[in-house]
Formats: sequence, C-alpha cells, structure tokens
Amino acid sequence: MEDEIKRPNYIDVDGFRLPGAFSPEAFRSAIKYKPKRGEIYVVTYPKCGTTWMQCIIMCIVRKGRPIANTLDYAKNSPFIEFAGADALDYTEDPGAIKTHLPFSLTPFSPHAKYIYVARNPKDCCVSFYHHTKMIGFYNFSDGTFDEYFELFVKGETDFGDYFDHHLSWYERKDDPNVYFLTYEDLKSDTRGEILKLAKFMGEEHYETLVNNPDILDKVLEYSSVNYMKKTMNESFDDLFIKTPDNLDNLPSGVRAFAEYMKKHPRFSKKADGQFVRKGIVGDWKNHFSPEQERRMEERIKEKTKGSDLMKLWNK
Repeated sequence: MEDEIKRPNYIDVDGFRLPGAFSPEAFRSAIKYKPKRGEIYVVTYPKCGTTWMQCIIMCIVRKGRPIANTLDYAKNSPFIEFAGADALDYTEDPGAIKTHLPFSLTPFSPHAKYIYVARNPKDCCVSFYHHTKMIGFYNFSDGTFDEYFELFVKGETDFGDYFDHHLSWYERKDDPNVYFLTYEDLKSDTRGEILKLAKFMGEEHYETLVNNPDILDKVLEYSSVNYMKKTMNESFDDLFIKTPDNLDNLPSGVRAFAEYMKKHPRFSKKADGQFVRKGIVGDWKNHFSPEQERRMEERIKEKTKGSDLMKLWNK
C-alpha cells in the first residue's frame, strides 16, 4: 500500500532530500560557503514564515522602503541552496540570506547572525502540502493531503525531517548570534517582535525604528500578509514559471533551474494556488482527521523526547 502513495518530485543529494528541480552543484556550493562578517541569515524549515521574515528584515534594512516584486525579493534576499553561493555576488540591495538547511549543513560563523523561525508542526504540515501541490516542478498537483501527511509524519519530505531540523536549531537558541522565535509569537505581537529583531540585527536599526515611528509603520505595512500577497503572488510566475531566454547574468543555481524547466516543460504550468496563502494559525484543524492528529501527537512525543521544544506552543 505504501508504494502506491504519490510522492513529489524529489532528488537525493549527498544524503539530503531536495526539490527535484534544484541544482546539486548549487546546494553543494551553499554548504561550503564561508559567511562574511555581519551577514544575516533567515533560517527556517519550509513554510514556517520564511518569506514573511525575509520581507521584515529587508524592510528594516531599507528603512521602510518596500519590496517591489518577487524578483526584487529573490535577488536581494537569495535562497542560497537554490541559487548557489554565487548569488550573493548578484545582490544590489542586500537583505537576509535565506536557507532551509538544518544546523549541521548551514554555513555558520560566530561573526554572522541567524534568525530562526519555528512553527508548530501541524500548521507547517498543512502549509507545506499546499505549497508542494501548487508548484509545478513538484509534480504533485493531484496529490492528496492524506498522501502528503504520510510523508511529513515520517520525515520524508524535502529538506528533511521537521523535528530534526527544529531540534538542531533549538539547541543553539541561546547562542549570542542566534535569534530564535516562533511564527505564532510573530503573529501575536508583530510590532514587538520587529523591534526585538531590529535590536538583534544592530543597535542602529533599533534606534531608527524607535526614533522614527513612521518607518516602523512602513515596515509593518510592507511586510504584512496583504502586501506580500499583492507583490509576491502577482509576480510569482516570473520566478517559478517563466524561464528567461538569456541565462548569462544569473546565479549558477538559477541558470540550472531555468535549464531544468526548459527540459521539463510539463512542470511550467500555471500555479494552482498562491505562493503567499493564508498566513494564519490553526489551519491544521481544517485538514487533520482525528487519526492523523493522534499519529502526529505520537510522532511529536517520539521525536522530542528529552527536549522541551513543544513548550514553545504551550504558552
């Protein structure tokens, strides 16, 4: 029966599972990259608030100036294991570097700063399912939530097991160059968390927001779910559907992705859904059956035994 479960298009690169359209060479360049002093990394397991946090960081750095579109976001807050380490050479207005890597694979330096966003596993599972179903190169548009749940609960999705990922960074939460927060806390007190983030990023960023309430208001506005839906969803096709004719001035991973998509035109269909979807807490209740909830709770107990990770969501 298990063999009959539909699986998304994944590849295994040196023992790590990635989306099938990603470049192994870009991934390898990312894990070998040596961070530069002062670089800021947004680290998450997929669908745990990555885009939201990237937009917040970019708006803070830009002193409230908004992100123009998906290309602006992708170019200046590069996804390092997708685009390749050379993507950092293409940034013009740099924000944070994005990664979905567990701690063991993340380019780490005491001179760089790391913001880790954790999200409760049930909502993460639902959001990751919709993301995988939407994006053509996963080849999972007809996949069901029940099929995806089986992969997630067994730790067989891309980017590895949810719990292994979270635990690897939770162990580093007290490091002076790591800021660990939850998606749910960010939702409940966005303004307060933005001020804490700014202070972590650097006193100058904090002072700017405290002394210029209008800039703080702009950061809140231009990183809101509504603004992201407008700017990201309208230009999403430019990033993941359309493939440019001229590949010369693109990072290596982006070139490899474009070439992959040209070889597999069936994956270039219009996305059925939205890149920025709901951005809410508790959507899992609309998807999980009682049996799935029971099994997830069992998995939680099994994987987090000896850790107080789950207390993050018992406040």
